[in-house]
Amino acid sequence: MDSIERVKTTLKFGTPDRVALGFYLTDCDTIEKVIGRKTYVRNKVAQQIALWHGKRDEVAESLKKDTVEFFQKIGLCDVICAKEACLLPPKDYQPEKVRQVNDQIWEDQAGRVYKISEVSNEFVCVEDPTLKNKCYTPEDFSPAKEAPKMDPSVFEAFDYLLAHLGKERFILGPGYLGAMPKLGGMENGLMEYLENPETVRAAIQYHIHHFGALDAQMVRPGQQGVLVEEDYGTTRASLLSPPMFREFCFPAMQTRVQHLKHYSPYVFLHSCGYTWELIDMFIAAGIDAYQSLQTGAGMDLSKLKDRFDNRIVFWGGLAVEVLLKGTSQEVRQNVRNALTVAKTRKGIILGPSHSIAYGVPYENFMAMLDEFQRHASF
Repeated sequence: MDSIERVKTTLKFGTPDRVALGFYLTDCDTIEKVIGRKTYVRNKVAQQIALWHGKRDEVAESLKKDTVEFFQKIGLCDVICAKEACLLPPKDYQPEKVRQVNDQIWEDQAGRVYKISEVSNEFVCVEDPTLKNKCYTPEDFSPAKEAPKMDPSVFEAFDYLLAHLGKERFILGPGYLGAMPKLGGMENGLMEYLENPETVRAAIQYHIHHFGALDAQMVRPGQQGVLVEEDYGTTRASLLSPPMFREFCFPAMQTRVQHLKHYSPYVFLHSCGYTWELIDMFIAAGIDAYQSLQTGAGMDLSKLKDRFDNRIVFWGGLAVEVLLKGTSQEVRQNVRNALTVAKTRKGIILGPSHSIAYGVPYENFMAMLDEFQRHASF
């Protein structure tokens, strides 16, 4: 079987030739070790600075060639997302004007302050004056009269990936869901569900209309499915109670998934955190596969299969915590344990519980691949 046949067989709860493997994303330090050079792929700090400096085409070339080379060298990976070959600014974009305060801090024209996080290699917004004292009303979310138009050049890296690997790998394109808006950030956004529910409903309806208008442009020829992303849980509980999720979010999720399936046969969901009480709604909404399975939040692969059986495909099982902090032997044991579940239960795509995160030791990454290759065949 090739990767596409293997994943499709898994999605139909059949038995492939070996367990399917997929990466939600791989960060730059691992990619650089594999391809043997520096890259802008998932190098969030370097990529952002380069775009601020107007080096869009340089970034695009790196995203195209380095992503394809990485996955060609990692021949075991069946499922590829659009996270490495991400959407770009259009070719004629005007770089945002920012001011470098020091080696760690940058400020944009709106006064937002960004600080480099060394741990995750990304810019973190530490101050956003545009959100201060912001009061949202339903009128803020009036649907646009005309459908938004996307410049085709924003898909340059992803289209290149599809052209070079789309016939041999199961590639997921990016999609937008918009089922749980968090207006003004996490804390304020969750309070809005209690204090300002009509505005939240207006925001959800806006997202249904706006993202629905983008679907035909977002879904590219040759991709096998769509990956939508929203985090619904903490490590201990869902962000909204199941009844509130059913009231506010589930109808929007169902509408968006059904609309996406006019353009692509499969919709995958990435969502971190504890979501046990929400998965029945994911299934009812039409989600085909659920990725993340955050082990630190109690999302145990074997227990999930016990409860939900062959009603939804689960993608995960390899604890990112073990990849980051464990020994190579602990990584190998984790792979063997996950494969034991995947080879005795149908409908499982193996992969890290989140990503090949920044800081994963290269020897752990290689141990994961080696142990998988040794034991993944049925």
